[in-house]
Amino acid sequence: MSASSVVIIFTIFIARVSDVGLGTIRHALIIRGKKHYVFIIAFFEALIWVYAVSRVMSSIQDPFTSLAFALGFATGTYVGMTIEGLLKIGEQVVRVFSRSGHLVAQQLRENDFRVTEFDGTGRDGIVQLLFVQAKRREVARVMGIARHADPNCFILLDDIRSVHVAR
Repeated sequence: MSASSVVIIFTIFIARVSDVGLGTIRHALIIRGKKHYVFIIAFFEALIWVYAVSRVMSSIQDPFTSLAFALGFATGTYVGMTIEGLLKIGEQVVRVFSRSGHLVAQQLRENDFRVTEFDGTGRDGIVQLLFVQAKRREVARVMGIARHADPNCFILLDDIRSVHVAR
């Protein structure tokens, strides 16, 4: 295998990691309604993809280029998911089901989180359902406060696409 073949294979791999990583982040941003970021990312994603495909097609006789293309796709998916998880863009609703809901709500409010409480009946009796809207980067803190106040609480997370506030 020549040095130029190795360069082509490595270039294809890096291009696929880049375009698929961007695509994965783009999908997460589409769900969150971030149109402007999606537009920019989609442009670069498509540009890189065209380059990667053209490199594979020009070296189609070498099976390693196809392997680099496929491995770059798989790696790019992993990289994109990891980066999106680190960026923590957007907001989530943390739903906390607790038999000590009033205490959990009090602790959350003392930490400057807005909480809406509902009373309900669960499998094991009376519970309080708490809704907390938080930035994704604050969700771990919300869950930690809730778990500290009630180690047996049940927590669900929902992504928020948009928020509409009456003015």
